[in-house]
Amino acid sequence: MTIMQHKVVTIHYKVVDAQSDEVIDSSEGGDPMTYLHGASNIIPGLEQALDGKSVGDEFEVTIEAADAYGDYSEDRIQQVPIEAFQEMEKVEPGMVVSAETDSGQVSLVVTEVDETTVTVDANHPLAGKSLKFDVKVEAIRDASEEEMSHCHVHGPGGHEH
Repeated sequence: MTIMQHKVVTIHYKVVDAQSDEVIDSSEGGDPMTYLHGASNIIPGLEQALDGKSVGDEFEVTIEAADAYGDYSEDRIQQVPIEAFQEMEKVEPGMVVSAETDSGQVSLVVTEVDETTVTVDANHPLAGKSLKFDVKVEAIRDASEEEMSHCHVHGPGGHEH
């Protein structure tokens, strides 16, 4: 069986920043990751790289920023009046806050705070970074009707919404 649309895929992986070789995440020593292929549950470049692979396949792939978490955009940095944070006990750089937008909830990282404004960054922390993956395909199975209609995996390795 090969990886294609509507297959539930289980992989072990390690991902590093392609520029610094710093390890960002790894399933080593833990549970593998299971996802529904073709449902945009993982970054597009990795999903494309996994297409057509089989159980036991091991490979390395570098995913450019545009096919990972997107390019870094200065437009996603905003200055917000400090009054918007009055319900919070304290606001300091490095904090992650949630905001409701027209397209749903987004996470913002506080980057700067002064007397009147808070600067927040809506870029994903990995935006603008090329990522290098080491991947091993552990298992492939057909997705259930329910998994396909919900667009994610149920049961071990999956999550309920």
